[in-house]
Amino acid sequence: MTTEKPTTHCTYAAKTVAKILLDIGAVNFRPEEAYILTSGWASPVYIDCRKLISFPRARRKVIELAARQVSDAAGYEAFDAVAGGETAGIPYSAWLADALDLPMQYVRKKPKGFGRKARIEGDIHEGQRVLLVEDLATDGASKVNFVNAIREAGAECKHAFVVFFYDIFEGALDELRKDDIEMHYLATWADVLAVAEEGEYFSKDAIEGVRSFLNDPIGWSKANGGKHD
Repeated sequence: MTTEKPTTHCTYAAKTVAKILLDIGAVNFRPEEAYILTSGWASPVYIDCRKLISFPRARRKVIELAARQVSDAAGYEAFDAVAGGETAGIPYSAWLADALDLPMQYVRKKPKGFGRKARIEGDIHEGQRVLLVEDLATDGASKVNFVNAIREAGAECKHAFVVFFYDIFEGALDELRKDDIEMHYLATWADVLAVAEEGEYFSKDAIEGVRSFLNDPIGWSKANGGKHD
C-alpha cells in the first residue's frame, strides 16, 4: 500500500476534535518505543477514541460537530437511520442518532451463533437509508464489511462516518468510493500533530518522531520492527 504525506484540514472542527482527543489523553506519542498494532505495523502513535465515552462535555461537542459535518456533506434529510459497527461504533451511533433525531441500529462483525443469527440489531427494513458510524478508520477497508451487512439486509448504505481518520494511505477514500461508500471524518493524524506541536503536548523529539512516521509510515514501521506482507 502506498502512502502520501498527510495534510491538515485547518478547520475549526478538525482543530477542536484534535484538541479534545489530546486533552482527554486519548492520544499517545511514543517514537522511542514503537507500538505494534494488530496488523503487525510498528507505529509511534496510538489513539483510543473509546476513551471519549467517559467525558460527557467533550463527547457532546464531538457529536455536535459530527452532526453538522454529516448533514452539510450528505444532506439534512439524507438518512433514515444510523448504524454503529461493533463494538466501538455503538456508543457513537447512539449519540449521533439522538443528535440527528433518527433510529439507531448496530451491526455485528459476524452473525451471532444462536437464535435468529442476526448481524444487525434494531429495526431495519428494505430501502432504508443508513449511515454507518465507527470511532476511527485506518485505511477504511474494514468499513466495507459492515456496509455489506447493511446492504444484504435490504437497506441502502452509501455513507460512513468516523471521528478520526488516519489519512496516511494514498487512495484510501478512492477505494471506498469504488464500493459506493463516501466516508466523512472530523480529524486526522496531521491535525493532531499540528495541535500537539502548537500546544506543546509532547517533547520536540516525540513530535519529530511522529512527523517522520506520518511522512513515511511504511519505512518507519519497517525500521522499527513492524511486520509487513
